[in-house]
Amino acid sequence: MLPWSAELAGRLEHHVIDSALLRGNPLGDPHERPLMVYVPPGYDDEPDRRYPSVYVLLGYTGHVAMWMNRVPFRQPYPELADAVFAGGDTPPVIVVYVDAWTSLGGSQYLDSPGTGRYHSYLRDEVVPWVDEHYRTIAGRDHRAVTGKSSGGYGAMVTAMLAPDVFGALATHAGDALFEVSGRIAFPGLARRLRDMYDGSYDAFLADFRGRLAGTKEGDLELLEMYAYAAAYSADDDGKVHMPFDDTGAVVPEVWRRWLARDPVVMAGEPRYAEALRSMRAIWVDAGNRDEYFLDAGAVAFRRALEAAGVPDERVYFELFDAGHGGIEYRYPLALAWLAHRLTG
Repeated sequence: MLPWSAELAGRLEHHVIDSALLRGNPLGDPHERPLMVYVPPGYDDEPDRRYPSVYVLLGYTGHVAMWMNRVPFRQPYPELADAVFAGGDTPPVIVVYVDAWTSLGGSQYLDSPGTGRYHSYLRDEVVPWVDEHYRTIAGRDHRAVTGKSSGGYGAMVTAMLAPDVFGALATHAGDALFEVSGRIAFPGLARRLRDMYDGSYDAFLADFRGRLAGTKEGDLELLEMYAYAAAYSADDDGKVHMPFDDTGAVVPEVWRRWLARDPVVMAGEPRYAEALRSMRAIWVDAGNRDEYFLDAGAVAFRRALEAAGVPDERVYFELFDAGHGGIEYRYPLALAWLAHRLTG
């Protein structure tokens, strides 16, 4: 495995979108966002041909430049995705790499007064821009959304919130079943806040923003939980409410707001169940040793799909032998599976 970048059979193009919807967002984050678009081999040779599209969402702390990161003996996903189409056995699609980073580490791809309008940005700005500038088949039955971890969460909720835009999804270890994957962290975080910041998230944030990130134990875990709260439980004025108190116990009125954004709970609501039944294809997988118990979330979401009435033949489900990290090799499997179903 070469330690340097490999030559692609297709082409990866880099753009910047000037977003009106992200302008003036509550965190003061950039409204000009990078966008990477991959066109498959043969795109330039058939100028009249149109292609399905797959939108790829990053996990927590992810931004699009990270797709080019290389680790020893592994290839980054854009190269793995290119290999899917280089052999000619998989119908070609356009692959879109979306940036929804925030200074809290992520947006969960939702519209929130605590972070900004990232769902609307994807739905109303990114998708139309791609359809205008590339030869896509501009219809929901030929458009999918995929992602891992928080990106997998984004894929699930985006498909439910915008079934008129996306007709298929793939989630790899996506955030779900908050009662299991979320609550388990509350006591430890409450203790850390108590011992290091006198129980104050404001004190943590002030300290974190005034020094090099990651130089104190628990930095990422504390920030991550605050980022989720900013996405799930912020008031209209931007005030963020945490779902646990100083003992680590759940705050019921805030926790209800979180559960309302849990994909497993959402799938049980009639409007979202209808959206899921309309999907042409749904891929759900996770490592069976996931440290955040997102394998349990995957099982619960699969059962929710069944309860919603999604036909079994439209769903692919698997628990494979792995933890939460190092599962990028799963992404091209889902990409190929989706490409066949978006093309058929």
